[in-house]
Amino acid sequence: MFSKRKVMTPRSGSRNLNSLMMTLAAFVFLLSAIARVSAQDQPQVPPQNPPQDNDSGTGKPKQDAPSEAGGPTGDIGPYAIPKKNTETPPPPPPPSSPTKVEGLPDYSIKVNVPLVNVDVLVTTKNGQFVPGLKRDNFRLFEDGSQQEIANFNVSQAPITAVLLVEFASTNYVFMVQALQASYAFANSLKKDDWVAVTYYDMQPHILVDFTQDKKAVYGALNQLRIPGFAETNLFDALYDTLDRLDRVEGKKYVVLVTTGIDTFSKLTLDKIMKKVKDTKDVTIFPISVGFIVREYCETHPGGCRNAHGMGIPVGNMDYLQGDNEMRTFAAMTGGRAYFPRFEGELPELFRDISDDIRHQYSLSYHPTNSKLDGTYRKLKVQVVAPDGAQLKVKDQKGKEQKIEVVARDGYTAKHTVD
Repeated sequence: MFSKRKVMTPRSGSRNLNSLMMTLAAFVFLLSAIARVSAQDQPQVPPQNPPQDNDSGTGKPKQDAPSEAGGPTGDIGPYAIPKKNTETPPPPPPPSSPTKVEGLPDYSIKVNVPLVNVDVLVTTKNGQFVPGLKRDNFRLFEDGSQQEIANFNVSQAPITAVLLVEFASTNYVFMVQALQASYAFANSLKKDDWVAVTYYDMQPHILVDFTQDKKAVYGALNQLRIPGFAETNLFDALYDTLDRLDRVEGKKYVVLVTTGIDTFSKLTLDKIMKKVKDTKDVTIFPISVGFIVREYCETHPGGCRNAHGMGIPVGNMDYLQGDNEMRTFAAMTGGRAYFPRFEGELPELFRDISDDIRHQYSLSYHPTNSKLDGTYRKLKVQVVAPDGAQLKVKDQKGKEQKIEVVARDGYTAKHTVD
């Protein structure tokens, strides 16, 4: 028995070939479409020399406005002027220091020229101030060598003074006269003066610090009514006062109201003398009190042993020694010591002190001996006529008057340690 098979005819084979060709054509068309889309997505590169836009009015190339220009813009550019650069230029570089040469040591030059101030009081023998003197009228000597005066003026400034009063349980006459002298000094003060009040017995006591109020000065003196100790330690009190004045600038004065007796000080006379020598810009005006008691002691030697206080024997020689010490303190600092006999002399006496303080000739010089060795240098001031002859001063009646020149005896030079 035989089986049945399907035989393909030639007509059916040509139909399959045509469909294959159509498929290939469609695939080629699709690839070309994809290539065209990719080319459109790529960025276009501008030409190297693009054409420039010309200004319609001038024919010149049109320029773009700078980015910092401000204001509105138009067809031809911005209307506002471009902003200026407000930034400050950088500072110039610091000067270069000189280069150090190796092996060469460093040197520094320091010049220390001392200046010495000397206050000079020129009065007649009657105590009247001699005005109108010039620089050429003064001759200044240090240790015998004449010095050149660098600065010269007449000081009339307000005073800065310490009223140092002896107030102890010694003698009623001493206390009363000390208060009378203190009140007389307070009455001579002016409104611009600075005054401090201190009293001493065994030790110094500050009643009021520097003030320009007269009422405060009177109030301080009103506290001196009941004395305390009988000791009068003059050297300790004066040393403490000078030590405190070292911290006060300018010219200072110490008005010392005292009997001149030192009974129980820890310091000796040599030490207080050295302190006075080393102190600068301080003038001491001692005022002695107790003349009546001293007169009584001269006529009654046996009844004067306890005149200065209970259990403190003081004789006339002790008072004379005290007077000599006060004169020395005044001479060393350019002041004057006063020894009034009666109460009525006190107002005139303090007027003289006030005139002495307010009318002084101030001299300053650079010493020829510039060594800073801490030695004491002696000073001497002479007042002469401009031609070097003797200066003649006449009073209102035309009578010649002798003059007195008061200045400090010397000063202590600074001392530096090598």
